[in-house]
Amino acid sequence: MAAEDLALDPKSEPVAAPEKRSASGTDWWGEVKGIFWLILAVLGFHSLIAKPFYIPSESMMPGLLVGDRLVVTKYPYGYSFISPTFHLLPFISGRLFGSMPERGDVVIVSPPGSRTDYIKRVIGLPGDVLEVRGGTIFLNDVAVERQAAGHRLIPVDANTRCEAMHYPDALVSGEDGAHYCRVAIFRETLPNGASYDTIDMGYTRGDNFAPVEIPDGHVFLMGDNRDNSADSRFGVEENGLGGPVPWENIGGRAEFVTFSLDGSATLNPLTWWQSLRPSRTGASLHPDRADAE
Repeated sequence: MAAEDLALDPKSEPVAAPEKRSASGTDWWGEVKGIFWLILAVLGFHSLIAKPFYIPSESMMPGLLVGDRLVVTKYPYGYSFISPTFHLLPFISGRLFGSMPERGDVVIVSPPGSRTDYIKRVIGLPGDVLEVRGGTIFLNDVAVERQAAGHRLIPVDANTRCEAMHYPDALVSGEDGAHYCRVAIFRETLPNGASYDTIDMGYTRGDNFAPVEIPDGHVFLMGDNRDNSADSRFGVEENGLGGPVPWENIGGRAEFVTFSLDGSATLNPLTWWQSLRPSRTGASLHPDRADAE
């Protein structure tokens, strides 16, 4: 018998029609699991690959401004207790797949005993004897190259205020009628050829620092805004880093600026676009490289 005849044979058993699946409500447990895995993936990416970072202070001017948003990569130096997005682990010695930062790298660091992230530049490495005399850094009794590079006008806005107590007589008006912070720039070049701009507005206590030998597994960090940076030159009681910092406390390397805001944005979405600093987008945070001596 042909298949068509079998289908029409009244003696054959009727073929049951496929059941229609009744509509059901929202699978809340499935939604919760989906959100959980999404959060886990984001936290894993931030802890192991890269995370966004916000600049809250002026300690790294002129290269970084308050309001800059940037990318910090986690893998260049390996992983330590400080690598997870939330700093919940106690101090654990050593790093997994660890490597020492290079001179001139801009890094994220948490002061010993703190869960706060700072951003500073690596100046001294293990075994170095570091000293600061009159604003000039000496590494192993050799002065770091430092050249005056004139003045720079940094636009004043809600995030960059040019307060007189930090920048005396620096607030000026430009030809366009806007306000600027006129800062003295010094170009610094480390022994490995890493070169970058710093700000030095005159004598401050941090311009002199007694010689210190950097212990094994430690680095000495400084901000580029030399007169306004709480770094390895200052104790933790002054919100500084308390001298050379264990390399385990370094959370990652700063790579580039994604976007920057001048602080003028309000809840009104129309102000968001106007608050952008377009020229900051994509700015590299790696030092320039000159031929090492």
